[in-house]
Parts: sequence; structure tokens; C-alpha cells
Amino acid sequence: MHVMKESHQCTPAGLPRARSIGVPFDGRPGPHNAITDVPGVEVGYVTLIEGSGSMRVGHGPVRTGVTAILPRGKQDWGACAAGWHSFNGNGEMTGSHWLTETGILSSAVMLTNTYAVGTAHRGVVDWINQNRPGQLPWEFPVVGETYDGYLSDVSGAHVTPGHAVTAIDRARSGPLDEGSVGGGTGMCCYGYKGGSGTASRLVAIGTGTYTVGAFVQANFGRRRHLTVAGRPVGKALPEDNPMEAGEWFLPAGAGSVIVVVATDAPLLPQQCSALARRVTLGIGRTGTTGSHSSGDIFLAFSTANAGQMDGQMGVTRSGRLSLRTLSFLAWDDIDDLFEATVQATDEAVLNALVANETMTGRDDHRVPALPRDRLTEILDA
Repeated sequence: MHVMKESHQCTPAGLPRARSIGVPFDGRPGPHNAITDVPGVEVGYVTLIEGSGSMRVGHGPVRTGVTAILPRGKQDWGACAAGWHSFNGNGEMTGSHWLTETGILSSAVMLTNTYAVGTAHRGVVDWINQNRPGQLPWEFPVVGETYDGYLSDVSGAHVTPGHAVTAIDRARSGPLDEGSVGGGTGMCCYGYKGGSGTASRLVAIGTGTYTVGAFVQANFGRRRHLTVAGRPVGKALPEDNPMEAGEWFLPAGAGSVIVVVATDAPLLPQQCSALARRVTLGIGRTGTTGSHSSGDIFLAFSTANAGQMDGQMGVTRSGRLSLRTLSFLAWDDIDDLFEATVQATDEAVLNALVANETMTGRDDHRVPALPRDRLTEILDA
């Protein structure tokens, strides 16, 4: 119980999480209150923080990184049932056409900055070549992005395929660091320092208990919209908002959010898409109204039915019939999974904000951390 309580209260690096400062949440979290509570899921980071002062393209300053999410861990790259949803399409998530066509996720999920999508994609292929040389060479890595150009030299080629390889190598289960780590390093959320956040819920359905975990790369939202536990926090904290007070070229609320939802509940791909759609309600609880300049794209996958979604190219040509069987919950029985998705997404965004610190980046652009003491006062009022 001590390990469970500790991981609910703070990150491995010692930063407080939203629960530790009194933010109330519904639902029952898993042991680490993280996407890694879903058995088999592993997450790894590469964080790049270099330089200061005036920006020179290709030289920095750098405030960026890569996050790797492995649905079945490094040792098992078996396919999962999966679906996705675009709340607002001003962004990118590779592999989405394949997900629409087949409902199959058979590779790593990578999160990074807008201009590093290609290098992260290449890095997944490089990792497979190095570590799984016998694997069928037919992969569609999923790479999602958000824009970190306010703090980082986003146009410089600072993320390399090697960084993606390292992020996969570092992937592990257990409690996760949050805030300015991995792909979330240079991200901003509601005018505060944003980035990586996670949460989970346990859901009892019939005689089984399933886990739903959410991971966010939060880079969205306008300050006055920030809502915590139903309280209009952003309106009460208008001060120290340099992104809106300065002459930044993007409108307030621009930036994007990528959310990945994992579950061990047995689901069809269409049911995974339904989970992904509910993410919209989760980020909505934090106040956003969905800026046109924000790419809000969500992925959901199920780790159940191991082996049944795997590809075996050539089996049909050999004349052997290949029938698959999927177990899945009835549609009428998955409303609690929808609720858990909304709850975990909401908490993951707030964890990204709370487990964070002020950051200064390119051209001395500064993004303040959410003032945790002020937030507590507002919630206690």
C-alpha cells in the first residue's frame, strides 16, 4: 500500500501530482495511476534540454524530446485492436489510415514535436531492424506530434532516429515521470508549463476487473478556460501569462494535444474508436473548447486477444485457412470504460500541469508553472 500511495502522490523524480495538492477525482486509480497499470504497457522517454538565449535554427535552444509507448512491451510486438479519433485535425498522427482500414496497431506509439515526426518514424524501423531482425517488414508506426516552437528551436533537426531508438530501449512499466519529459518537454498548456501526464482507472464489469490508462502530451488550451474539478481556475489566475501578453504569432489556445488510451478489456476496434471519442469529454473537463489551431487527436487500443490481430502474410497463399477469434465485451457493458476514459484523461492533463516547473527557452521565452499553492486556495475556498 505504501508504494501505491507514494506513486499516486508524486512522480519518481519527486514532483507532486494533482492528488497530492488536494485535487478531487472520481473513480478508482490503478497501482501507479498511470497508463503502465495496463499489464504489458511500457513507456520510455528521451528529454533534450540544451542552450539558452537567442534562437539560431539548427543550433537551439532545445526544449524537446521523444516518448515511446509500447502496447505489449519490448519483448512482444504483437498487434492490438485499436481505433482513433480526431476532435480537431490541425495536427498529425501517422498510421491513422491503416487504423481506419484494419483496426490493427502493430507497432510502437511515439510522441514528439511537429517537425520530428519523420525521424521518430524512422527510429521505430531502426529499432525493429536492430532488435527484431526476423519481424515481418510491414510496419506502420504511429507517431503523434504537438508544436513546441514557443520554447524550442522546433525547425532544427535536434531529434534524431537514434533518440527514438533510445526512448524505446528505455521503455518500462511502473510509475512514470510527468511534466517536462519526453515529447512533452517543450509543451505549454493553458498558458502554463504542460507536457506529459498520465492516469488510470480500475473498472469492474461482471466478474472481471479491467484497467483503463491514459497518457497525454498536453500542449493546448487558453488560460481563461482552465477548469479544475469544476472550478474556473483560469479566470481566477489571469496574471503571469506571457504567451498571451507577448507578440507570439500563434493565437491563444493553439498547440495541440495527443492522448493515448490503453486497456486490457477485450474490445473490438470499433469499440476502441468509441473509447478514443470519449477522450474529447476528458479534455473538455479541463476547460478547452477546442481551438482551430490545436490538433486534438486520440488513440485507443486493447491488449486483450493476444495473437489474434497479428499478420501472417503468405498463409493464405500457401492454401492454409487462417481463422481468428476475438473475445469482446458487449456494447451495452462498456459504458463504465467510457467513464473511466473521461476520468483518466482529465486527471492526466492536470498531472501534466501540476508535476511541472517554470521553463525558459528560445529567445528567453518563459512559461510559468501552474502555481500549486494558488490552485489549492481556489479549491479550498
